[in-house]
Amino acid sequence: MAHAPISEAIQDYLKSVYKLQAAHGRVAIGALAKDQGVSPASASAMVKKLAALDLLEHERYRGARLTEAGEQVALEVIRHHRLLELYLAETLGVDVDDVHAEADRLEHVISEELEARIDRALGFPTHDPHGDPIPDANLEWPASGG
Repeated sequence: MAHAPISEAIQDYLKSVYKLQAAHGRVAIGALAKDQGVSPASASAMVKKLAALDLLEHERYRGARLTEAGEQVALEVIRHHRLLELYLAETLGVDVDDVHAEADRLEHVISEELEARIDRALGFPTHDPHGDPIPDANLEWPASGG
């Protein structure tokens, strides 16, 4: 059975939870709301939606953490974002200070085929122009860390 496409908002939340979880373990609703620039009520509603989709687990007063499925979506979005940043900087000459905002817009709409072509054209890079690691096509972090 095919799943409905995952919305940009869901992708953004999953990416945010991944980042916060890596830094702090379980993610509090307040921290997620702050990172997303939304009210705690909005973040709480999205956490409930993500839990219903089995993309994260939430325990009241203990916070949220991604499920394996949620982590895979987050890693895919991170991969798209960082490949796009590198492509924009190296191939199109976009200033490194400007690539983040552009990649934020494009990361949600890039096809898997275009992702693979960009990866190949860049020589299968391991780091973006900011020095952050890029997950490989199997969504594994490079040996130098993630």
